[in-house]
Amino acid sequence: MHTQPLHKLWWLYIPLIALAVQIALEMTLSVPALARLHTEGGPHEILQFLLISAACLVAVRALFDSAVRADKWIAAWFVLAALCSFYVAGEEISWGQHILRWNTPEYWAAINDQNETNLHNTSAWLDQKPRIMLEIGVIAGGVLIPLLQKFRPSWLPARFAAVYPPAVLGVTAGIVLALKIADTVADSAHVRLFERVSEVQELYMFYFVLLYLAALRRKGNPS
Repeated sequence: MHTQPLHKLWWLYIPLIALAVQIALEMTLSVPALARLHTEGGPHEILQFLLISAACLVAVRALFDSAVRADKWIAAWFVLAALCSFYVAGEEISWGQHILRWNTPEYWAAINDQNETNLHNTSAWLDQKPRIMLEIGVIAGGVLIPLLQKFRPSWLPARFAAVYPPAVLGVTAGIVLALKIADTVADSAHVRLFERVSEVQELYMFYFVLLYLAALRRKGNPS
């Protein structure tokens, strides 16, 4: 199946420039200013919402492509991606609460540790566990799979070849991995590198999902 490659602007320049900007902000802004970047409705959260919403739209749009509909396995993959992206986008803005500013009902505030109308703050199984799964998926898909394709292709099941991420997404996935390692090392040395590294990681993980779905849609469908 022919793959229309992603432009270098998307998979190389944007991730690296964004990282450079983030590092510059971490080095120059005060702690209170950095904290404001990550507040509810702040720049990072808005970007996260926009990225994962764009990923959802790409997945939905792909379902209208004849090449996608002709392959039931790929179509089901896009349906799953659309549903997951829609859920994450809704959770990022607490299903509109961060925009419309309604008060959380008392019965829900009692079980939500941040007094918001979302699900991920009610249980670790709806918050940390899905996030860990996404993090593993990004690192495996963007770093491990391309390495195996290059050096040990026989180790990868051929039946899933159609949904393997392109190697160029290794830039974004590599940044996610580097942030994880840097934060772990910094914690052990009692040094702060990023005010909230988890939020920065989420930006890159959501961007990875967007690029991945865009690349997957381009397979056999260059329009």
